[in-house]
Amino acid sequence: MATYGHKVIYGVTDGSVYATDGHKTWKLGQVPGGFPPAVDTNRWGTTYALTSAGGEPGQPIPPGGASLFRLRPGKSPVVVANIAKYQAKDPDPYNLADPPTESNPFGVAALKDGTVLVADAAGNDLLRVWPNGKIKTVARLKPRVVTVPTGLGPDAPPAGTKMPSEAVATSVTVGSDGYWYVGELRGFPATKGTSQIWRIKPGSVNAVCDPAKPWKGNCKRYADGYTSIVDLAGGPHGKLAVVQLARDSWLKFEMGGSPIGSLIVQDKWGHRKELARGKLNLPGGVAYNRWGQLFVSSPVFGPGAVYRVK
Repeated sequence: MATYGHKVIYGVTDGSVYATDGHKTWKLGQVPGGFPPAVDTNRWGTTYALTSAGGEPGQPIPPGGASLFRLRPGKSPVVVANIAKYQAKDPDPYNLADPPTESNPFGVAALKDGTVLVADAAGNDLLRVWPNGKIKTVARLKPRVVTVPTGLGPDAPPAGTKMPSEAVATSVTVGSDGYWYVGELRGFPATKGTSQIWRIKPGSVNAVCDPAKPWKGNCKRYADGYTSIVDLAGGPHGKLAVVQLARDSWLKFEMGGSPIGSLIVQDKWGHRKELARGKLNLPGGVAYNRWGQLFVSSPVFGPGAVYRVK
């Protein structure tokens, strides 16, 4: 989800991208390949829509999937880059599960210079895409050793077991300080409180976000202790809005647990405030407009809505 002026821009599961001012809604375009999990608009009003891989891991990606599109009113969507094609030649060196060349783009942020940042939830990395389709890897997120929680059933490792878990880069935004921020979902076993937010120096190439050395290099840990992050939004005065899909983790939800997620605003001093506590059912997107108003979408599955949070 994104904002441009007073309009909120969002995508829905049939591939359509819309803008609304709360009273009127405009269709900006429709991208092939299914669900666009992320949209953003640059300073010139050009909207970018990112399509996911779709389907189950390891299955063929449908035409138009795992790609970045450019949308302009009255014109057909234009493919800027095929993210999956790039990842096929840029394998994840820290991969733990599924093919290391797998791709499932999930987060997008349009930059002032015309390039676009893409967070790949399967490649566990942050990419930068140029208008001509050129792509570079900005940063790779390394796995983290976590403790297996209770209640995962007999097929999971025993509770208390230590095991590595993938980062799953779901979200990216630009902070008011100009730095690039990436949020993690956390792979299996999706231990609560182990999702991190990374702060990456602009212009970085092949940086490493390492939980064992979190304050070294061009990618440094900005925050810790979150759970199943699915979106970030940079706000005024150093604020960062963080959406957690489910309080107890995405895995606990999939096993029949609570669908209640959360929206947290963290300031540059590390103070956190939860908004709309207990009212967000599987929230999926968050965005600030130019006046500092905050918007959130919920639920991410099925018929949903966009809300302004006061």
